[in-house]
Amino acid sequence: MQQRHHPLLSASLGTQRDIISYHFGQPGARQVYIQAGLHGDELPGVTVAWYLKNKLQALEAAGRVAAQITLVPVANPIALGQHLHGTHLGRFHLPSGQDFNRQYPLPGKAIAALLAPVLTQDVEQNRQLIRQAISDWFSQQPPLTELDSQRQVLMQMACQADLMIDLHCDWESLPHLYTTPQAWPAIEPLARYLGSRVQLIAEISGGEPFDEACAELWNSLNRELGDRFPLPPGLLPVTLELRGARDVSHALAEQDADAILNALTHAGYLSGSAPPLPPLENPPVPLAGCEYLSAPHAGVILHRREVGEWIAPGEVVAEILDPLSDRLTPLVAEFGGWLYARHWVRFATAGMLVTRLAGGNAEREGPLLVP
Repeated sequence: MQQRHHPLLSASLGTQRDIISYHFGQPGARQVYIQAGLHGDELPGVTVAWYLKNKLQALEAAGRVAAQITLVPVANPIALGQHLHGTHLGRFHLPSGQDFNRQYPLPGKAIAALLAPVLTQDVEQNRQLIRQAISDWFSQQPPLTELDSQRQVLMQMACQADLMIDLHCDWESLPHLYTTPQAWPAIEPLARYLGSRVQLIAEISGGEPFDEACAELWNSLNRELGDRFPLPPGLLPVTLELRGARDVSHALAEQDADAILNALTHAGYLSGSAPPLPPLENPPVPLAGCEYLSAPHAGVILHRREVGEWIAPGEVVAEILDPLSDRLTPLVAEFGGWLYARHWVRFATAGMLVTRLAGGNAEREGPLLVP
């Protein structure tokens, strides 16, 4: 195992943050990138990454690491340090208000222009040329802010991988995942081993989140250059939502780490025999088929249904209680689906997202992710 430090642009005098990455296996054609804690207050994945680090060390010592695997247990040291009066504020960058998992750069066209004069008719040679061009492009972009430099460090590592796993969690939720239609067949074994209950699929969800930005770079290369040169398969992105933010324990973390390692073994990134594939909990559904229920006015949230239940159209999922006006307003499912996530607070301000359902019909358009 190799440990590397990636200094970020200092935001102020006398301060310095680093991203620390761990590298297993030897440089080669196949690469895997795994990160956790992009939203700094989502700690289940950070704990899983610690288990992965220790287990990958043992696997490497046993000669079972058959690919180059990069692990970043703390992908967002900026967010990890954002505390206000005892509350950890890890989703949004306090100086700019930006979501840490939005607004990633899309450099595909620029990198394609650099590659067009040098690509060959040898796919493996092109793989190395593409990875070098990715590394060179990000190295040549001077960041303006600490947040910019963090985004560049992460993408420079992740975009070179064949498989990119981003570990997150929700407020209160089932284990679920996000990926693209093209990547789903390769991601399905991971969903099975993890016991993911909801598989949310979208080509473009809006907002340039990390996983889609990494995949878009390869998609852009294929669009710009794929008709002239043999290109390797593009990056496979998946964001794993490891239940809720309070679901942090040794047992769950080791269980999830083993599931990820089983999937890597099944795909050949680790040598050995993977356990038989468990059944898929539920087939994939379009992210556009998710129904978001928000509070029409402020009040206490009184949940009527629990995470993991199937909600039929017309059923009441929760109520919003205004004890001053005696309003008790039901939140009614229009389309229904699995109740896969809900907010962890129990007081809603007007317009606050309360509950999310995953149905089968694509009813929404525009930005599809939670704001």
